Amino acid sequence: MAVQATPLNSALVVVYQAGLTALGAPIKKQKSLNYLRFDASEQALYDAAYTLFGLSQNPVLDVLNRKTVELTEE
Repeated sequence: MAVQATPLNSALVVVYQAGLTALGAPIKKQKSLNYLRFDASEQALYDAAYTLFGLSQNPVLDVLNRKTVELTEE
């Protein structure tokens, strides 16, 4: 039984710091950019995230590449 993976969607998720709580802990928020090219390189996605958020005052905490694939039996 072989399984085939079919790419469906790719999203860039950027987690950033939106401020601090009263105790000084970071307030984390995230922004997703959906429907990216599935074959985009990790370096290109990373660079895009830091370029876009470089225009913001909020520091980037994490950059995630979320890929969705459909698994089917051949």
